[in-house]
Amino acid sequence: MPRQVVALAGVGSLGRYVCEAFLDFSDFDVVILTRSLHGKWFSDLDIPTQRTDYDVDSLTHILNDIHATTLISFIQDSSPSWLFIHQNILSACLASNSCKRLIPSEWIGDIEAFPFKPDFYARTRAPFRQILRDLKGRVEWTCVCPGWIMDYFLPSGGSAGRKKYMKPIPDEFPVDPDAWKALIRGTGEEAQSWTSARDIADAVVELCKAKTGTWEKITYLAGEWSTFNAAIATLESHRGRTMPKTYKSWEKIAAVLETLGGEDEEGMTPKLEIAQVEEMTVKSYLAVPREKTLRQRKEYFRAVRFRNLEELLKEGGD
Repeated sequence: MPRQVVALAGVGSLGRYVCEAFLDFSDFDVVILTRSLHGKWFSDLDIPTQRTDYDVDSLTHILNDIHATTLISFIQDSSPSWLFIHQNILSACLASNSCKRLIPSEWIGDIEAFPFKPDFYARTRAPFRQILRDLKGRVEWTCVCPGWIMDYFLPSGGSAGRKKYMKPIPDEFPVDPDAWKALIRGTGEEAQSWTSARDIADAVVELCKAKTGTWEKITYLAGEWSTFNAAIATLESHRGRTMPKTYKSWEKIAAVLETLGGEDEEGMTPKLEIAQVEEMTVKSYLAVPREKTLRQRKEYFRAVRFRNLEELLKEGGD
């Protein structure tokens, strides 16, 4: 396989796993695109970085200078700036000499069945998907959708058995392993799917190994299909203690959405954003389609061993 140079934009929590997965393969060079060149994690691993404000000219210059072949984005933003930045990223790929593969920042659930959920995706990700479809092959692209990231079930700390990079999101994720409690949206029996961060990273590497022209527009990943009630039972069995649980009904979530949903795109508040994620949970929008996911697993990811939650807990999460 010819040597590839992968540019990673907006590397945060999940992006660090992906970066480390690429470093394990000699066929890839990795370069981090960042607004700031200061970062101990980058320097400790001796990872090259390039500073950019994500304007088209600087991005194009960087992609040509490093001879990039693929750009992967982890930029997370619920505001319209997400769309603007990704349009610039795409323009730079089109203008570049060799960067003709793109994975935009989606990292969510079933975007084919529910393309406009959460609502802030309807104003950012959905329009960009249409822009990509209109390219008609000028840049090869895929949106990677792993459902929930399984590592949120792990406590913080970075040591064995704990989250290495994923920051806790107790307001959004129903299970808070640090406080050892759960706020379940709905009944807890709603269908969900989740994938470990390390398995997502390994799958992204395998995608980049795939021959040019073989990517599908949407790529689904899953380590397990389950429910939050079942996941909590697994956690309780692993830790040998009962987890206190409270429940938040769909009616309460819907009331928040009705009250705040009239805000325009500039008025997105944390409370509204959380309510939209809660809707995703109760309505099973984050559960990826099983049949397609398993078919893609056979086609692209034979080298990846996808772990379920029990396996992740037993192996220490890394």
